[in-house]
Amino acid sequence: MKNSTITKILAVVAISLLFVSNASAKAKEKKAKTVYLTNVSYDPTRELYQAYNKAFTKYHFEKTGVNVEVSQSHGGSGKQALEVANGNDADVVTLALEWDVQAVADAGRIYDKNWVKKFPLDSSPYTSTIVFLVRKGNPKNIKDWDDIVKPGIGVITPNPKTSGGARWNYLAAWAYAQRHNLDPKDFIKKLYKNVLVLDSGARGATNSFVQNKQGDVLLAWENEAFLSIAEDPDGYEIITPSISILAQPSVAIVDEVVDFKGTRKVAEEYLNYLYSEEAQRIEGQNFYRPSNPKILNEFSNVFDLNVKLVTINDFGGWAKAQKEHFADGAIFDQIYEKK
Repeated sequence: MKNSTITKILAVVAISLLFVSNASAKAKEKKAKTVYLTNVSYDPTRELYQAYNKAFTKYHFEKTGVNVEVSQSHGGSGKQALEVANGNDADVVTLALEWDVQAVADAGRIYDKNWVKKFPLDSSPYTSTIVFLVRKGNPKNIKDWDDIVKPGIGVITPNPKTSGGARWNYLAAWAYAQRHNLDPKDFIKKLYKNVLVLDSGARGATNSFVQNKQGDVLLAWENEAFLSIAEDPDGYEIITPSISILAQPSVAIVDEVVDFKGTRKVAEEYLNYLYSEEAQRIEGQNFYRPSNPKILNEFSNVFDLNVKLVTINDFGGWAKAQKEHFADGAIFDQIYEKK
């Protein structure tokens, strides 16, 4: 074989090897530029985070050139917190209330004892409240909390032992009883006597009421009620009680996980972006109340901004409320009678 032919063959081989090498390098580079996050959230945030994740990944790629893929997990907030505390590798948690995040911190997976101050507004980028969802025309004439404790009213609400939304429901009812000089423990007992089924989470309760046609009234997150109306405007209507509660879902970095995976920077940006104007509008569009007053006002035709809201501080904070009402052997366990 002539030298010139050998030279040509070697040149082709070298070019091929270079092409393969470059392709391999590009593939590795592409892989290295994708960050994978897991967000463990609570039941009714499915639609919110489907929309938010798209917006965030677009924003983050345009800003940094780094892809982000977010995996979501949803369920009753208390149950979700327990799973993360027991080892579920969540980079971030976006749960229904502060106490559930604190359970993750108490398990040693969130290092900052003052994690609630890590992000603005006590790490609560959006809020909600509790409303009643009733059948169209409100056939049982349900207008306030005292109506749902009447005999013969079928109530749907999740289990406070597993659902954050259920705990907000319970506390809102307790506040109503207190402010009307009623025995709150007796009032709550009457309420749960009317409960037909205790689902583990808020979405399960919504399905019981909407899909399975159980009950006369659903005690619901405001966003869950609006979603039901959006899907079937002729089937349901929302009743806002005279007193409700400011529900503050909490977000946090799971330090143990992000430090092991090296995802802290992206995880922090993921939660920080929830406060951006784009994200605040996405939250409003998904029927959560934006924490930014300017953006919230843009949705004044959606939300009742004049509803009287008590807060968890009226119960002495979550540690006190949990111990008195929801811990094993506490008031809920004392009053709830299985049927």
